[in-house]
Amino acid sequence: MDDKDLQILKLVQSNARLTADALSLEVGLSPPAIQKRLRKLRDTGVIENEIAVLSPAKLGRELTVIVQVVLERENRMYLDTFKRTMRNAPQVQQCYYTTGEADFVLVMTVKNIKEYEEFTQEYFFDQSNVSRFTTSVVMDRVKVSLDIL
Repeated sequence: MDDKDLQILKLVQSNARLTADALSLEVGLSPPAIQKRLRKLRDTGVIENEIAVLSPAKLGRELTVIVQVVLERENRMYLDTFKRTMRNAPQVQQCYYTTGEADFVLVMTVKNIKEYEEFTQEYFFDQSNVSRFTTSVVMDRVKVSLDIL
């Protein structure tokens, strides 16, 4: 990967809809060269996914919560089960297996506190391996980004 690849990545991480023509003007390469580099970046997994970032508020998901979860037991089977469960939970946007006090940190969006309460019943209280969890309610989305460059 060279400086041109990094320039392309910086541009597409903030706007994945940029055309090869638009990128070529910014980077100084021909559109076919841009397309070839993008294909390689995708094929090698540098670009993992290209997504649309949706507005939670406009879709009725007014509440964002950050949850720290501590498991009762941490063997591979229990960890894998919790990871799989969180991957399949539609309210969970991000799930991180972490060091420190919490075993997992979740970033979630829900319609309201009632939906969050229902989530906790199903995914925490009804699961014998969740020891405890701590919830922080987001008051303001100051920065939302997955940018690396």
